[in-house]
Amino acid sequence: MYPPSGSPNSAARRYALAFLSATVALVLRKLLAPIFGVQNPYHTAWAGVAFSAWYCGLGPALLSVLIELAGVWYFFLPPFNSIQLVDTRAEFAGMLGFLVFSGVIIALAHSARLALQRSHWAEERLREAHAQLEQEVKRRTLQLQQANDSLRELSGTLQQMRDQERRSIARELHDSVGQLLAALNMNLQSLQDRTGGLEPAAARAVADSNQLVQQISQEVRTISYLLHPPLLDIAGLASAIRWYADGFSERSRLQVEVDIPEKFPRLSDEVEIAIFRMVQECLTNIHRHSGSRTAKIVIRQEQDRLRVRVEDAGKGIPLEKRFDLTSNIRTGVGFRGMRERLGQLGGDLDIHSDDRGTVVAATLPLENSETPDSPTGG
Repeated sequence: MYPPSGSPNSAARRYALAFLSATVALVLRKLLAPIFGVQNPYHTAWAGVAFSAWYCGLGPALLSVLIELAGVWYFFLPPFNSIQLVDTRAEFAGMLGFLVFSGVIIALAHSARLALQRSHWAEERLREAHAQLEQEVKRRTLQLQQANDSLRELSGTLQQMRDQERRSIARELHDSVGQLLAALNMNLQSLQDRTGGLEPAAARAVADSNQLVQQISQEVRTISYLLHPPLLDIAGLASAIRWYADGFSERSRLQVEVDIPEKFPRLSDEVEIAIFRMVQECLTNIHRHSGSRTAKIVIRQEQDRLRVRVEDAGKGIPLEKRFDLTSNIRTGVGFRGMRERLGQLGGDLDIHSDDRGTVVAATLPLENSETPDSPTGG
């Protein structure tokens, strides 16, 4: 590794180091004179030139060559300690060889230094590009996270608006349409009580109309309860699920077992509606797709967590659908809605299915749940 050559201080250090290496090479040659004798005085000079060329750069290497050439000429060519030469032709040939070989060394070292500088420059550019890419990835990740947070917030708002709209429609159906149908039923009942003077066809029409009104009233009540069961606001989650399971069993011929503790505490409105919608969606899926004749709902509160399980004994979810659910892509609207609701409340949803049946399990934190003695939510 070599020091950068951009600053004046660095250039001065490199020239000083080249001068020092040339001096050391000459001194070392002087010390080795008893071994090498006076023949070929350039042994250590090559090492000094190579060191200067590689570590100090082109200019300092040339300085080192000149110093070592002058030193060899003065100290090691006879007559010693003089600038005169005994065999001028031979000594000049030796010096020329030294210069040529030193030039080759300097050229190779300079080429290697340039290649190394280009490599370092490329590495530096690569590091800068990598750093910029990381910053861009972080910025895009932050933007994506903010977009996901906004999307989750929007999804939560839409869920709340949908729940409020369902509650409003259910109340309108129960309070307005239901009352009108009740009044119409009373009028038809009064008319039916006075059908003695009517023709048989008219009497049958009144009786049929009265029966239709009763059926419509029943359907309106069912739709109203499915949209938003009043028991969920009045009595809480446990009562609402038991009522819904009983009604679902009557309508679908599906035997539903509900396992909920008798003294089950009231929870926050968001948690109760999320669990009720999950149970509602699971029972609908079991009736439509599983082929099971039984279903079981288990709800337990374990310290600060609520665990909910809905299971059946049907044919299970098809393999390709199971893969979609596991990879969380192209999931159905029902499962996606469950995950979104539970995710907004800090919970999670797990689905396990095989040819013996399907288990849908949810876990929710209960930091915002109410105590058993707290007033009922509305």
